[in-house]
Amino acid sequence: MSRKCEICGKGPSTGNNVSHANNKTRTTWYPNLQKVKAVSNGTVRTIKVCTRCIRSGSVTKAL
Repeated sequence: MSRKCEICGKGPSTGNNVSHANNKTRTTWYPNLQKVKAVSNGTVRTIKVCTRCIRSGSVTKAL
């Protein structure tokens, strides 16, 4: 199962958690994906979309 937004392509990003003692451990941050019923090419289908795309109006939700 892909962890990518089907609209903007936003995916996981990696980096370090840095503690107060400057210890570094690798970590992964995932986008906030939601399953949404949306209209695409005149048909209703379920897509995984990040919340920024939903909020900005990039997705037309099905009724």
